[in-house]
Amino acid sequence: MPPSKDKSSQSDGENTAEDSMEQNTIEFPGAKAESPDATEELTIAGERLLRLQAEMQNLRNRTSREIADERKYAALPVMRDLLPVVDNIDRAIEAAEKAGEAENLLAGFRLVKQQLHTILNRNDCVPIEAENAPFDPNFHQAILQQPSTEVPAGNVMMVTQPGYKLHDRVVRPAQVIVSSGPPAK
Repeated sequence: MPPSKDKSSQSDGENTAEDSMEQNTIEFPGAKAESPDATEELTIAGERLLRLQAEMQNLRNRTSREIADERKYAALPVMRDLLPVVDNIDRAIEAAEKAGEAENLLAGFRLVKQQLHTILNRNDCVPIEAENAPFDPNFHQAILQQPSTEVPAGNVMMVTQPGYKLHDRVVRPAQVIVSSGPPAK
């Protein structure tokens, strides 16, 4: 039987943690008191359990992030396939404008181009702004470097093929011509 405690320090109906532990302890006849080895093993097992629980929570969090990224970027392959179509439409419009013929055909191509850009924007695939911006190898692909008096060195002079990004990932970098600064004399 557990030793009696001084109940004067406790108000009616309050149990301390020790009282709860004593009430939940079951004694088996013939059982020996806990040995220091058993207590140490129990402590080690408890620590191992806590580590495993933490690892499982980390795994759940990592898996949730990966699933969210997969959902967010699922349209990436489709966007990559659509961009050459957009480029060809741009080229067709440019050629029709230069030729000055087939005004109805040109209007149709402009409408298709607008629809494609609307679809891309609705799916968070937006053009990368490059004109006159500082060259950034994460978003731009330099195909040429030319001297220029109008554009500072290291900035994009001209975009030869527009780049696009889906959310924060580059679908296709912008192909650009970069200024090398004023020509050497």
